[in-house]
Amino acid sequence: MTKPTIAGNRTGRKLGQRVKNKKMKSSSRQWLQRHINDPYVQRAQLEGYRARAAFKLLEIDEKHQILKGARRIIDLGAAPGSWSQIASKVTGSTDDDVRVAAIDFLEMTQLPGVTILQLDFLDPEAPAKLIEAVGGTPDVVLSDMASPTTGHHRTDHLRTMHLCEVAAYFAIEVLGEGGHFLAKTFQGGTEKELLTLLKQHFKQVIHVKPASSRAESVEMFLLAKHFKGRKLQTEATGA
Repeated sequence: MTKPTIAGNRTGRKLGQRVKNKKMKSSSRQWLQRHINDPYVQRAQLEGYRARAAFKLLEIDEKHQILKGARRIIDLGAAPGSWSQIASKVTGSTDDDVRVAAIDFLEMTQLPGVTILQLDFLDPEAPAKLIEAVGGTPDVVLSDMASPTTGHHRTDHLRTMHLCEVAAYFAIEVLGEGGHFLAKTFQGGTEKELLTLLKQHFKQVIHVKPASSRAESVEMFLLAKHFKGRKLQTEATGA
């Protein structure tokens, strides 16, 4: 993919703006001030992405080439849709030949070439609906799912790690050989069992934190590359 130019402010908007609405709570005012002065937010608006999260995926792909040659992609926890926008572009997906399926319990505005399911991924029907929606075997499974934060670090970590684990099992069940899995996690230690599982099924498993992920954020991404295929499962069951 084209290398994203991150440095600098290309929007023409002056950085360092202050929010002066004194009726707002201090915490809300600080969040809004940080948001409007975030160069990634401004670039997302300029380049037509729905969220700054687009640059996290672009930066990871620039280094690890996980989207190169991908024909079908599944996007978990997709709202508001910036990763699906990228997925649609790299797969050449169209409304007549849909190659991207996205799911979120939040409502999402329609995107060209993307089948959107407004559904909780933990719903028992979700996996089958995603496979039907994407129209074939996916080459990449993306997950930006995260549990709503409580402010308690350990609780937030465990809840998001559960989503990451469920997404990993799903990826192992549906990916084509050579495919990739990328999922959001939180700093605090990835469970040994999950890393062991992924290392059994993928040739390379690493943690990455792209530059566009805010420095103060505890989020990281777990990347499993080059799926070995389901031969391991067949051998394990003796089939």
